[in-house]
Amino acid sequence: MAREPGSKVIAKNRRARYDYHIDDTYEAGLVLTGTEVKSLRQGRASLVDGFAHIHDGEVWLENVHIPEYTQGTWTNHAARRSRKLLLHRGEISRLIGKTQEPGRTLVPLSLYFSDGRAKVELALARGKREYDKRHAIAEREAKRDMERALRRRR
Repeated sequence: MAREPGSKVIAKNRRARYDYHIDDTYEAGLVLTGTEVKSLRQGRASLVDGFAHIHDGEVWLENVHIPEYTQGTWTNHAARRSRKLLLHRGEISRLIGKTQEPGRTLVPLSLYFSDGRAKVELALARGKREYDKRHAIAEREAKRDMERALRRRR
């Protein structure tokens, strides 16, 4: 099968940018089974409640929902199984150090195909407090009101 050039976004975790301060992002490959890839090519996945953790020097993606492939047989995959992420050793060692700090976690931001290979954009993030969320909402509404006023003046 020929490689598909370019990038195709399958799923985005918009809630993550609302709930967390994003400090750093990483691109990681995924270890998937055949039916998972076919299900992703149909554009079906959900990153809600997804997170990553490091266990024995390997990064694992948890709680990401990739539904079963409809034409799959008994070889179909479990929808919410743990999936191994492929990162360089240096990136993993950096993540180990940074996730030991209190309040830091790894959250998936998006799931996509890049040149025919499934990738996940992983973020090192700190949780926002309630007043941070209210402040972000107030800023967004103020910006929207300013744009409306400018449009009316034109």
